[in-house]
Amino acid sequence: MSTPQNPSTRGAKDMYLDSTYLDRNPTWDVEDSAWKARQVHGMLARHRMQPKTVAEIGCGAGEILKQLSLLHPATAFHGYELSPQAYELCRSRASAQVSYFLEDLLDKEACFDVLLCIDVFEHVEDYIGFLRALKPKATHKIFHIPLEITVSSVLRDTMMNARRSVGHLHYFTPRTALATLEDSGYQVVDYCFTPSFDDLPPKSLRSRLARIPRKLLYAASPALMVKLLGGCSLLVLAK
Repeated sequence: MSTPQNPSTRGAKDMYLDSTYLDRNPTWDVEDSAWKARQVHGMLARHRMQPKTVAEIGCGAGEILKQLSLLHPATAFHGYELSPQAYELCRSRASAQVSYFLEDLLDKEACFDVLLCIDVFEHVEDYIGFLRALKPKATHKIFHIPLEITVSSVLRDTMMNARRSVGHLHYFTPRTALATLEDSGYQVVDYCFTPSFDDLPPKSLRSRLARIPRKLLYAASPALMVKLLGGCSLLVLAK
């Protein structure tokens, strides 16, 4: 007799295809999208990249691409999303410059200058297979990867919170995130931390209280702060 799946901890496609994810995250994290777009823009600017075409897999509500279109008016943007609920949110953001598709990019015979994978592959069951299939879809790829394995998260056992609320199945440190990309066939060109703890408004009292020690330690040693206290993700440019 099989054991029923526990809907509170599932992280497979189901929660994005029905209303589960939307119920738990009514804004689909749109409030963070302008900040994420600035991180992507900063990486492109640092390498003097002016792509003609940019695609995003798992584009959610589509706000990242909308914000990037304001910074790159000569670029054509294409967002791909599997969730019908997220796609409905995308539709109001479409323009002559930004198109959205309720399709799996991996099924498309398409290749872009830059592909964005922003907070996505930690949700995917076969994340190595997913990354390998993604590689031919663009010349350059930009990944944004949550760094959820920290001394603090292990001691407080908080990783299950992300599993229940947003369906994270895999958790990373900076080194394991980079090793995952390299093991999947990517060449890492550049990477940096994105300090959301300092740039975004705290979402809880605990985050507000943690902001001060994080800020002090980050000024002294970003790598040590990320290892101990978290509050950052990793932005990676790869080929």
